Amino acid sequence: MVSDLIEEGVLKTESIIKAFKKIDRGDFVLPEYEDEAYDDFPLPIGHGQTISQPLTVAFMLELLDSKKGSKVLDVGSGSGWTTALLAEISENGFVFGTEIIPDLVAFGKNNLAKYRLSNAEIRQAVKEIGLEEKAPFDRILVSASAKEIPEGLLKQLKIGGIMVIPVENSILKIEKISKEEIKTERFDGFVFVPLK
Repeated sequence: MVSDLIEEGVLKTESIIKAFKKIDRGDFVLPEYEDEAYDDFPLPIGHGQTISQPLTVAFMLELLDSKKGSKVLDVGSGSGWTTALLAEISENGFVFGTEIIPDLVAFGKNNLAKYRLSNAEIRQAVKEIGLEEKAPFDRILVSASAKEIPEGLLKQLKIGGIMVIPVENSILKIEKISKEEIKTERFDGFVFVPLK
């Protein structure tokens, strides 16, 4: 799986490649899908949610460009795979995963525990999007599709920070230039479960 993503030119950054090699997608899927864990498509994790396609995750993490020491918010952590990948990439930083579905919070926490990552945790999401008490964040990754860019998340992004978020069927890379100014790049042709 990893060598295919490198060959396709999707995985490029050394720290992200290293994380993909160390954090095994097979540890984050339901037992009945273990045989398909390394195939390049999304897999059900229950409650109408999926673990994203490896190509999409690699593409989004490359756009996010998290660094060592980054404080990261992972919205819609689901199985915990992206939270674990981000914790590996952002060593010496901290990753906060949030998930709205209680069963998936438990599933993600159990999966994360397989790696004993001291710089990551998954929390139950509340009505207000994000994790305001831990803001501002250097990086924000959103793994479910919003209808528009959530203002609440923009406020939680540090000036100079980057947010990667699906909006409708596109992935947006948003750089916060100042309190009032953002720079947006759009990449079309993706499908995500909706943000709740």
